[in-house]
Amino acid sequence: MDTRSSASSRLTSRRSFLKAGLAAGAGAAGTALVGLPALAETTSESGLAKGDAAILRFLSAMEIIETDLWQQYNELGGIADAEVPGGTPADAYVNALTQLDGDMPQYIHDNTEDEHTHFDFINAYLQSKGSHSVNLDRFRRLPSSKAPGAQQIKRLTNLMELTVDTSFWTRYRSRSGNPDLGDSFPPAVPDLLKGKFPAIPRDAADLTSDFHIQAIANTAGFHFAFVEQGGSSMYPSLAQRVRNVEVLRILLSIGPTETMHFQVWHDKAGNAKPGTDPTNGLTFPDLNNDQPPPGTVREDVQTNLIMPEPTAFLNRSFPRVSIIRPTATKGAAAAAFDGMKTDGLFIGQQDDFFEFMEELVAEADAATRGF
Repeated sequence: MDTRSSASSRLTSRRSFLKAGLAAGAGAAGTALVGLPALAETTSESGLAKGDAAILRFLSAMEIIETDLWQQYNELGGIADAEVPGGTPADAYVNALTQLDGDMPQYIHDNTEDEHTHFDFINAYLQSKGSHSVNLDRFRRLPSSKAPGAQQIKRLTNLMELTVDTSFWTRYRSRSGNPDLGDSFPPAVPDLLKGKFPAIPRDAADLTSDFHIQAIANTAGFHFAFVEQGGSSMYPSLAQRVRNVEVLRILLSIGPTETMHFQVWHDKAGNAKPGTDPTNGLTFPDLNNDQPPPGTVREDVQTNLIMPEPTAFLNRSFPRVSIIRPTATKGAAAAAFDGMKTDGLFIGQQDDFFEFMEELVAEADAATRGF
């Protein structure tokens, strides 16, 4: 068989599948435009460059995924109201979350609403330009938590088998390392990389053991920060590829809200209660007092260092500077999506979901300022 022809056929098939899904999304999302301003009239250019549209569609899909996971957190640990409807918070889970901060339910609620507004706006903007928006409803097939209070609906994401990479913690405290320069960083909570752990109660039994539910809340706290540090990097990384100034304005306006989310969760995760989950051995260290990870010093895990430490940027010959990291643009979309896959968010999803998302990823990473 000619491997080039085979690869070409697969790409053609994936492109056809993507176009069909985007067309369905445009129709499904059409009602969301009622009452919105005519965005096309506020611009000097009709239509979008292919690369700009591809980046916006990828970002819309990622925001839909984030909305799905945050909705699950809000149902059981946030505030259900007219702004973010659905679910009934579970007292034991809320109590464990508030050990990290008394305002956790409000923060979870607000983060959930923010992510929904992000994809809703981006889809509306795409449609205003005559481009396809994104709809992932066909991939809502994963089960909900069986804990009392969770809506029994199909989900895009799985919060019950997470493997959380907490290397962002040491990365943002490093005064010499930068992933854009090839550096790697040890996890602050090594055990979270050694298994598949729930970040929401899976059923009523998860709500009965004091430190077990606290470990679930601790996992959620670090996962909140993990998700939002990805968004903090994703927007500036992709902004370097857009062509249209208004599209750039969208990325530069939404991206910093992701960074605001990250700093909130970065702060709260530092309050995670140390201890060991009696059901699975998951251990949360006392970051301020236990031995820091090998190759690090106390400052690399110090909990109140929530502002990015100055580090190397662009070239190690330059002075150190406080920055978001990473922000390299090559492969930025792939890195963001791969991080979510490795996290375990999509355990249970099927091939068609990954094919759809990987096509969006490929289109976004192929965008250039002249495309």
